[in-house]
Amino acid sequence: MRIKIGLISDSHSYIDHKTLAYLQDVDEIWHAGDIGSLDVMEVLPRDKPVRAVFGNIDDQVIQENYPEWQEFELAGVKVLMTHIGGKPPRYAKGIKQKIKDAGAQLFICGHSHICKVEFDASIQCLYMNPGAMGRHGFHIMRTMLLFELEAGKIQNLRVVELGKRGGI
Repeated sequence: MRIKIGLISDSHSYIDHKTLAYLQDVDEIWHAGDIGSLDVMEVLPRDKPVRAVFGNIDDQVIQENYPEWQEFELAGVKVLMTHIGGKPPRYAKGIKQKIKDAGAQLFICGHSHICKVEFDASIQCLYMNPGAMGRHGFHIMRTMLLFELEAGKIQNLRVVELGKRGGI
């Protein structure tokens, strides 16, 4: 069974109709932290399961609703997600070992506002950061990732440019 994923991060209390339109066509929505406001989560399509983690800007209310880490298996792919993770080969402290311990095939984080996907051969894990979909930060282009999981494989990955940070 093929599962379509919409991966977003760093909304910083902002979501627009363009982002929501892309999320209509996925099976699950994943948010890699810095949600900013529960209002963002409340406007996501209600018929889609949401997996999210809190980020460093998220208040106590968001932290009570979402964990710091998500670890799960879906369509045969082991996934580990948090907000601050660094990037290959310079992960944040303790992250590389946590990825190994989880046996993760896919590691997802946000925080940097830089969209990046890279296979880390040293731990046999695909790293994904969808960049930032919000308007706060230094990024120029707002981005998200769309991909599919099927039979233990990550496929049909594409970067979606949502428009410049200052524009709506």
